[in-house]
Amino acid sequence: EIQDEQSAEEKRQGGIAWSGSLVGSKNPNNLGYRYSHAHKRFKKDATENEKDILPINLVVQFQNRQGDELGDIVDIPTKSTMEDLSALVQSLLEEEEKVPYSFYARMQRNGLEEDIEITTETIVDFLRQQPSLSTEQTLTLTYHPLSIFRVRPVTRCTDTLPGHTEAILHVSFSPDGRLLASGGGDTMVRFWTVTTALPKQTCKGHRDHVLCTAWSPDGKYFVSADKRGMVMLWDPNTGKLQGQPIRAHTPKWVTSIAWEPLHYAPNSCCERFATSSKDGSVRIFNARTHAKLATLQGHTDSVECVKWGGSGLIYTASRDRTIKVWTADGNHDLGKLVRTLVGHGHRINTLALSSDSVLRSGPFDNRGKIHKDLIDDTKEAARQRYQEALGGEPERLVSGSDDFTLFLWNPSKSKHATKRLTGHQQAVNHLAFSPDGGRYIASASFDKKIKIWNGKTGEFLYTLVGHVGAVYQVTWSPDSRFLVSASKDSTAKLWEISPQKKPKGAKETLPGHYDEVYALDWSPNGFAVATGSKDRTIKIWKH
Repeated sequence: EIQDEQSAEEKRQGGIAWSGSLVGSKNPNNLGYRYSHAHKRFKKDATENEKDILPINLVVQFQNRQGDELGDIVDIPTKSTMEDLSALVQSLLEEEEKVPYSFYARMQRNGLEEDIEITTETIVDFLRQQPSLSTEQTLTLTYHPLSIFRVRPVTRCTDTLPGHTEAILHVSFSPDGRLLASGGGDTMVRFWTVTTALPKQTCKGHRDHVLCTAWSPDGKYFVSADKRGMVMLWDPNTGKLQGQPIRAHTPKWVTSIAWEPLHYAPNSCCERFATSSKDGSVRIFNARTHAKLATLQGHTDSVECVKWGGSGLIYTASRDRTIKVWTADGNHDLGKLVRTLVGHGHRINTLALSSDSVLRSGPFDNRGKIHKDLIDDTKEAARQRYQEALGGEPERLVSGSDDFTLFLWNPSKSKHATKRLTGHQQAVNHLAFSPDGGRYIASASFDKKIKIWNGKTGEFLYTLVGHVGAVYQVTWSPDSRFLVSASKDSTAKLWEISPQKKPKGAKETLPGHYDEVYALDWSPNGFAVATGSKDRTIKIWKH
């Protein structure tokens, strides 16, 4: 009976087939035996193997973005979360205000040293993702401060602003977030008070579509340009035209406007701005005197976009498939060609800088105020904000083209692209770096999709799918946690951006417009989002 029970038990557990030596017949790992259920009974658990390979502790050295080491090397558990690392850095820095941090691991990739962001919940999860990372050497972790304040997601339309009689092509908040400006096909420029959602000023003067607009970083000027190449400067508070209209590029229309950053302005106030045009040139003007200071020539086709960087360089992108980098120092060296960036196979539509957000708001913080110690020195306030935002890193530039690709550049140092970013299936229409020093890049395309990329390495993260029409524009919340997109499908959508996981869909859909949504902006203080549509209305969205 005992033997019968044993044989029955062996049948239930799977029999043994002869395949070699009898030695070690009771050993499940014996290669001389082939078990009928070997893959079920004797397969080692993957986590069991990892426990044998991955260490319990890891030696790390923290450093800031400038490369300055923080304290001595530290032995930390590999099960530590990003919150645990943030708390450790806060204690080492002896911070009173608890600033959250993101962390980047220094490692070798393709023979080059790179900083890879840790997007997993724990260190051990990151080690599983990066099997080539050595755990026997000290791991260098670079900490990047994230936004202290948190912006609430916009969920509802609080106001609809009628007044324009044609499609609205541009909406933009002032650097302190208190005023909203709009322009479009009815040739009017309008200013609105954000808190009351009432019209403040209506400015007449243009004789054709207002194609592009821009606030000066100190908020004292607002410049608009039209389809006939005329440029006009307005006082946002009074709505009065400052001086006579400037015949900047007549009769060719103006495609883009960029102001000189406040911290780089020679006279402690914003006076110089650049305009690009279909005539293939870029011209720099003085806002106070209306004098033309320089003409930047070299492109062989229409210049689609101009950006004035914070490190003394001007960037221009053209239909001739090139990006040109120009000097912006003083008056004598203004507009000298530094280098030409080549790589795109078709016209270049758009540019974005990793410093766009901080350059736009100048001296104003996330509350729309200037630091109390620097109220009388706005240039120094802007300089401190710029340095804090970039953390000693050079400005990065990203370009989008009709060839369906993006290129990531380090234009102050090299004429070669850092990386070519592929994945879109139609033309790339708009780009935006996140305000937290350019941690992410968002790209909008006519393929109805938005793609999120690592802003430092160019690595693809995920695609946001939900629009059923071309995506025209994207804008980030000031704390970089949310993204809003505007589309041909007459909606705007709110997305929650996380490094750990891809959103399953839009967090909110913002309906209400009756036609395509062309214009979009999120106020620098995070108070509201404005959308402008072909249906001739502006909508204000709040939490």
